[in-house]
Amino acid sequence: MLFCDIIGQEHLKKHLTNSVDNGRIPHAQLFVGKEGVGTLPMAIAYAQYILCHNTDSENSSGDNACNLKFNNLSHPDLHFAYPVANNDTVKRHPVSKLFLEDWRNLLKEQSYCNLFDWYRQLGIDNKQGQIGVDEAHEIVKSLTLKSYEGGYKVMLIWMAEKMNIACANKLLKLIEEPPNKTIFILITEDEEQIISTIKSRCQILRFPPLAENDIKDALIKKYSIDEAVATKIAHQSNGNFNKACDLVYHDSEDIQFEEWFIFWIRSAFKAKGNKSAIHDLMSWSEEVAKTGRETQKQFLQFCLDFFRQALLYNYQAKDLVFMEPKSDNFKLEKFAPFVHGNNIMDISEELQDAIYHIERNGNSKIILTDLSIKLTRLLHKKSA
Repeated sequence: MLFCDIIGQEHLKKHLTNSVDNGRIPHAQLFVGKEGVGTLPMAIAYAQYILCHNTDSENSSGDNACNLKFNNLSHPDLHFAYPVANNDTVKRHPVSKLFLEDWRNLLKEQSYCNLFDWYRQLGIDNKQGQIGVDEAHEIVKSLTLKSYEGGYKVMLIWMAEKMNIACANKLLKLIEEPPNKTIFILITEDEEQIISTIKSRCQILRFPPLAENDIKDALIKKYSIDEAVATKIAHQSNGNFNKACDLVYHDSEDIQFEEWFIFWIRSAFKAKGNKSAIHDLMSWSEEVAKTGRETQKQFLQFCLDFFRQALLYNYQAKDLVFMEPKSDNFKLEKFAPFVHGNNIMDISEELQDAIYHIERNGNSKIILTDLSIKLTRLLHKKSA
């Protein structure tokens, strides 16, 4: 993957190529950016620029054999670590190398993927993956060996916030004092979840959301779609190219999430003094609780975004509103007045608490039922 394949982020490309050209490559870097902004493709392009001695960010102007290996993500000095869990084929001690073929297939199809896409590829969307101490042993083992091609070795850790404490502590010394010509690139969507001792040893690069024009141009180039359609999708994607691709295919999980959200909101409105609506909320909680934990967390994050968009609409910040409900009989402008300064903080806190408890293996049905009853009260709260 070359820098010219990466959407936007020109200032970061320039910074990274300059660091290589000037021989000032940090031994540990942390790429921080939300889903779909290109942290993973940029890290791979950066590794390719280093390992293949490329001199031009626009084409493979270095070692042709090396660039060919990168096209298949099979370069022996490029190592990956990512969250994994047991599945139908790997029953115990899951580590990244056991899922390498799945990883390559996903990146070929969707290099701007998110964690949910990865879990779905592995068939573990009902579990929560992690980067555990077994992975740390594998990383130490692979990096203590000499480089295959006599140059740098690059260890790319995707979703580094999924490292558990045992793994992070095991890697701490290695990240601080790596073997000669060894580079760590850690990638995270949530910088706050990286332990401070790891973070303090890395040079941090923050990736902003992608510009709408960059997403629009990339969609036209990749899918040959009409410019007006590409412009609308680019606006709805909110700087996230992965979401933009999903919207092109109408494959976004947001379509299902919107159905759940609308039913949930309507039932919560009716539930005040209405027993049958309480039953609807309990049935809803049961239905959502049957899905995997990652799906539940994604859905609650979607709800959080929806409430924030309604708040922005209510306070006339319409330029910042990117959500457009697909349902004909649910209008954001009619829902927005019920989300205001007097209830948004409580709603946000309850949703974040629910995500936290689901992440820690709480009983989903109880968590979602409790959240629904609280939402009934909060939606009827007056704005002043």
